[in-house]
Amino acid sequence: MAHKKLNLPTKTCVHCHRPFAWRKKWERCWDEVRFCSDRCRHEAKRL
Repeated sequence: MAHKKLNLPTKTCVHCHRPFAWRKKWERCWDEVRFCSDRCRHEAKRL
């Protein structure tokens, strides 16, 4: 691995309240990310 993932920003999931770290696929929309996974996003819509 060329780099270490030590200092990635984190957030707390709105649905499950667990911390999750930044991912490359969220690079452009990190400010809008609220859920840690698709499962949490879908479950939050069901409520």
